[in-house]
Amino acid sequence: MNRIAAILPAAGLGTRMGAETPKQFLELDGEPILIHTVRRVASYALVTDIIIATRGDVVASWQARLQAEGFRQQVHVIRGGDSRQESVALALEHVPEDAEIILVHDAVRPFVTVEQISRVIEEARKCHAAILGVPAMDTVKEVKRASLPEDVALIIGTIPRERVVLAQTPQAFSAKLLREAFAQAIADGVNASDEAGLIERLGHDVHVVLGAERNIKITKPADMDLARFYLQRERTAR
Repeated sequence: MNRIAAILPAAGLGTRMGAETPKQFLELDGEPILIHTVRRVASYALVTDIIIATRGDVVASWQARLQAEGFRQQVHVIRGGDSRQESVALALEHVPEDAEIILVHDAVRPFVTVEQISRVIEEARKCHAAILGVPAMDTVKEVKRASLPEDVALIIGTIPRERVVLAQTPQAFSAKLLREAFAQAIADGVNASDEAGLIERLGHDVHVVLGAERNIKITKPADMDLARFYLQRERTAR
């Protein structure tokens, strides 16, 4: 069997949310966001292993909670790192050696669909590296900081929208390629904001599969309101 492992980095503090509780543990419809997200990933039948990298003080409690969910996948909760990249690197150590594809998904994107997961995995099987992304709708400006107030920046250029996509997750890669990218990043002392950035450093193409606006990343208080709206819409549609 070709194994597909899913990594969910969930060790962040979520400071932009303005709450003491990290955003992945905030409740949405009576359940932590992380639970909603893991359920979505686990609903894709071909995922065989799920590794969640979180804060060290909650590893045991979350391992017990996720075991109680009764997922058919192997679910491992491990101690994450101080950055997303470090958390994913630690999770990679727990991915089975015979894994074909490794999927990395934000712990706070609870509206990903089985279809989106399937499409990005199939593309990764063909080209070895694929992510979800959506076209930029707004005009994109390149800026730099200047001797201005903190909330003001100086525009130095306009980037054509047709050349810009907003990256989403899941991001899917051949296991061999992702491990190589992380090993090279560690050797070079490089930290990237997503896994695709590390693959790009190797000179390897990364394909973009069309995502969806609904596949939101919950990072700000207003995102919680939108998430509640989406859940209500889902319940109404059933």
